[in-house]
Amino acid sequence: MATLVSPATARSRWRYTNRSLMPPTQRNDQRDIKLPAEPSDKTLPVDPTERTLPALAKERMLPAEPIDRMLPTDPNDSMLRDDTTLSSEWWERRESTESTQSSVSLQSMAVTVASPVMAPPGTTLRPSLKRKAPGTRNERDLWDAGHDVVVGIDEVGRGAWAGPLTLGAVVIPKDKRLTKVRDSKMLTEVERELMFGRIVEWSDAFAVGHATHEECDELGMSAAQKLAARRAIEALGVQPDRVLLDGNWDFVGGGAVPHAAVTKIVKGDATCLSIAAASIVAKVTRDRMMRAAADDHPWWSFDTNKGYPCPRHKTALAGVGPSSIHRRSWVFMEHLPWPGAVRSIPRHLRPDENQGTLFA
Repeated sequence: MATLVSPATARSRWRYTNRSLMPPTQRNDQRDIKLPAEPSDKTLPVDPTERTLPALAKERMLPAEPIDRMLPTDPNDSMLRDDTTLSSEWWERRESTESTQSSVSLQSMAVTVASPVMAPPGTTLRPSLKRKAPGTRNERDLWDAGHDVVVGIDEVGRGAWAGPLTLGAVVIPKDKRLTKVRDSKMLTEVERELMFGRIVEWSDAFAVGHATHEECDELGMSAAQKLAARRAIEALGVQPDRVLLDGNWDFVGGGAVPHAAVTKIVKGDATCLSIAAASIVAKVTRDRMMRAAADDHPWWSFDTNKGYPCPRHKTALAGVGPSSIHRRSWVFMEHLPWPGAVRSIPRHLRPDENQGTLFA
């Protein structure tokens, strides 16, 4: 039975079968065909000084220019070792060209140094943050009511597996405003570091309180957060009239500040200026502490994760166990393959030693 093929396939088969019958000009294998040499009268002389202008213009090999422009620019060329073959006009043009190029390069270098392409970090806000500025409506309401010292408080490090629990407290001034303050979670590390210095100079008072990892294990996270808040308020140096808290849990009232003097604001770090400033102060202070701790505890990458759980942190825990600043009462301790790493129990969850047993 005959096989049907397309016309293109049939043509290609015919050409491949009858290649030997085709003239050389139609073949594809012309690699071995030698083209005839050019006539010797069209070959240019070796000596460049013999390249006369009329001959070159007639051959259309080079533009009709003076002969010295066609010479090589390197005076050390073996064909041009005799300086008499180079005209004085050629040397003058070369010197003027070099001086012009050097002046242009110096000018471009000066412009590059004087006007960098990128602005310094922190001088401009990202477009996504320009319309998310926290306000002072809560502070103004309290100031109008006669409360002069209004403190904003925010915490950081509550969900970390290692390191302290840190609280920041900031008293903002009434007559001055600071732009570019945002929730610490919205800013990059470089932006937070820049804003930290500005907040310290701008605020009327600021302080930071800590609860160590040992206190978090011994007291529990709720009691440790109250302890850190009390330390931050005591370090302020002023008695607060009102306190603005981020969240819906009052962990400040009951001590130096009564519960009635505490205002809870959900998402206050994004809407309240004093709380946003306190979040930056607390975050930057704790990050610096964790970067310093990373020098003594390099396996857990505290300089990048700041003690929070991440794949590298979990891998280090499984490989080398917990460090001396890990919180031993957290549930991740139960899943470590190290027999010496035992999960501790907070004090309020331990059985009372003085309590008798129900069954003898």
